[in-house]
Amino acid sequence: MNHWIILPILLPALVAPMLVLAVRHDVVLARIFSVASTVLLLALAVGLLVTASAGEPQVYALGHWPPPFGIVLVLDRLSALMLLLTALLALWVLLFAIDGADVRGRHFHALFQLQLMGINGAFLTGDLFNLFVFFEVLLIASYGLMVHGGGAARLRAGVQYVAVNLVGSSLFLIAVGLIYGVTGTLNMADLAAKVPMVPPGDQALLQTGALLLLLVFAVKAALVPVQFWLPGTYALAPAPVAALFAIMTKVGAYAILRVHGLIFGEGMGEAAHLVQDWLLPAALVTLATGMTGVLAARSLGQMVSFAVIGSMGTVMIPVALYTHQTLAAGLYYLVHSTLAAGALFLLVGLVAERRSGLGDRLVVAPAFAQSGLIAAFFFLAALAMAGLPPLSGFVGKLLILDAVRDGEAAAWIWTCILVTSFLAIIGFARGGSTLFWKSAAQEGRLGMEQGADSGALSFVAVGGLLAGLLLWTALAGQVTPYLEATAGQLLDRGGYVDTVLETPGKVIEEKGHGAH
Repeated sequence: MNHWIILPILLPALVAPMLVLAVRHDVVLARIFSVASTVLLLALAVGLLVTASAGEPQVYALGHWPPPFGIVLVLDRLSALMLLLTALLALWVLLFAIDGADVRGRHFHALFQLQLMGINGAFLTGDLFNLFVFFEVLLIASYGLMVHGGGAARLRAGVQYVAVNLVGSSLFLIAVGLIYGVTGTLNMADLAAKVPMVPPGDQALLQTGALLLLLVFAVKAALVPVQFWLPGTYALAPAPVAALFAIMTKVGAYAILRVHGLIFGEGMGEAAHLVQDWLLPAALVTLATGMTGVLAARSLGQMVSFAVIGSMGTVMIPVALYTHQTLAAGLYYLVHSTLAAGALFLLVGLVAERRSGLGDRLVVAPAFAQSGLIAAFFFLAALAMAGLPPLSGFVGKLLILDAVRDGEAAAWIWTCILVTSFLAIIGFARGGSTLFWKSAAQEGRLGMEQGADSGALSFVAVGGLLAGLLLWTALAGQVTPYLEATAGQLLDRGGYVDTVLETPGKVIEEKGHGAH
């Protein structure tokens, strides 16, 4: 058994209480421990990615209890990729935060580590109940991070965020109860084997549980019609917190991929049809809603928040189709959109702290400190998010368009992606011209006090994320085989079940034929 698998959960779980109990009065030590922990997480993620690339999924059974009776963690190509993406984003966000944002409230670094623990646990867990547990861990930490620094507007957004997620948590528990009542298990591999065997009399309960789970994951992924909480929450969150939250919507997408792909996918019973029929229309409407919001946004934070919603729609289109080619394309775009959103949220912070009294509102004002460098960063990040060549956003959308061109919904998908890309270009061009070009022409006219300069670490953090986008673009050909292998592993439900449960081969196929 590979004991390294549990370390991405264990490390931040041990560091967080130490930050609260031992170094809470020394911000320098807190920063050192937090950065060191995040660097170790990155090294662990790289090692686990190499391990996962070698072959079949690896299982870690806590307490040596055999599945499905004990708690299991499962490392495969997808979970390893998500761990690495989380660690990379977290490191750059943390560097930005220690440039001053972390001292505007209490216990930032402890909450940050708890957030990483919850996210990593959600990516590694192999059963539904512990997915719920890790969701609650990351949400509790995110509540504290959301209101970090205080303020009435931020507190109101935090209350809305808490209320929405409490409802989601309640629905999650109900869904888990329904599924357990019907199948007698919550282990994902065991569920994949038992769901096709559910008798017709229990199908209604199973379908209700599956749809409730999809609704909960849709809330996390900010899919229409449950996306309403995101713009206000992310736009008002502190810049490094909003940047870290860029991975939170991907947790929802991962859960849909893992749970509904493995347990309620094609050939897995009547519940599969309900999920597939709902997911693609929701993804298309989410994409249209998000990019329309980019065009109508009145602040830079709102613009980026709506862009995140639109990017989630783009990610979920290939997930809804769930073929080998679409999954590989969707995973490429998922990584791209996370890095682009993180960079843009950090840029929102750089802009807001330099425009005294105006924050990130899209109004013309005198030029601010370091506006030239920030404008250049914004130009690159906006190009990436809008999907213009030659950056990874264009490559990702091109891969998705190519993957869906022979499908029944190809015309709808092509039209939606191309039209919304045009809306995003106009929206980001409007925002950039207002903040940088028109404002530069107004320099000195209003006599407005400029904001203070940020330290170098803030620019290093933004530059690091943008460098990641450039690298992801340059290495598109090299990473494609890994993404295609990841898609193949996701489609191999029988291999996942055999590895986790150590059952004879073809369990999925035999159960599936028996259900018909």
